[in-house]
Amino acid sequence: MKMKIALIAHDSKKDSLVEFAIAYKEILQQHDLYATGTTGRRIIEEAGLSVTCFRSGPLGGDQQMGAMIANNDMDMVFFFRDPLTAQPHEPDCTALIRLCDVYNIPLATNMGTAEILLKGLQEGFVDWRLIQERKSN
Repeated sequence: MKMKIALIAHDSKKDSLVEFAIAYKEILQQHDLYATGTTGRRIIEEAGLSVTCFRSGPLGGDQQMGAMIANNDMDMVFFFRDPLTAQPHEPDCTALIRLCDVYNIPLATNMGTAEILLKGLQEGFVDWRLIQERKSN
């Protein structure tokens, strides 16, 4: 079962997300990947994964992701956030996280949780997303 997975990272966390994508390339390449601007380009170049790239977060990429979530068109979100640095587009980041909560989208905001979610995906623990998708069609 192919899932739609969002990959987003604040500037100071991009290296970590790219390392994560490289480490879990075998799992990630089985799914449809979406990313914001620079993060997506780096994952394509450094991890060799196929990624649909949106605008950068501050230029609307977070909102593009949010629209997919609101339309029940995203299954999982990896958003590596920098909690120690103020972000100029913080309201967009908060809205994205809120949408994940509203629509029950699994969300990881750090490497530890991301690894658990990805392992769960590999084991079929998020198959309920597919069942829910069939109900809404």
